[in-house]
Amino acid sequence: MTKILVLNGPNLNLLGQREPHIYGAETLADVEASCRALDLAELTFKQSNHEGQLVDWIQEARGTQDAIVINPGAYSHTSVAILDALSAFEGRVVEVHISNIHKREAFRHHSYVSGRAEAVIAGLGTEGYRAAIRWLVV
Repeated sequence: MTKILVLNGPNLNLLGQREPHIYGAETLADVEASCRALDLAELTFKQSNHEGQLVDWIQEARGTQDAIVINPGAYSHTSVAILDALSAFEGRVVEVHISNIHKREAFRHHSYVSGRAEAVIAGLGTEGYRAAIRWLVV
């Protein structure tokens, strides 16, 4: 079974509470439960508000995970460190954004992570996570 690390960056621990008009009412626990219900892969879910912790988890995934689904949050637009860690990961990478970052503020239009991702899913809401997992196991 495919092993997928699902990483979530800053403020995603507030999903369902923070700006529900943008991010919806589902919590991160709801997203995890719906992804596990697909029963398509062995999933490990992690969330951190700290860039270095995300980098550590990406590095630890080397040789142990087949793929990473990452919603880097605001680090999408600022973190060369996360890009570098993902570039050292041998498996597949899918970047997920709940909102359509291209319809938001101009500074959100660029993502460093996209330079490493095989696919980018933006604007599908939390369905983007499930779409990423489905795509990775096909």
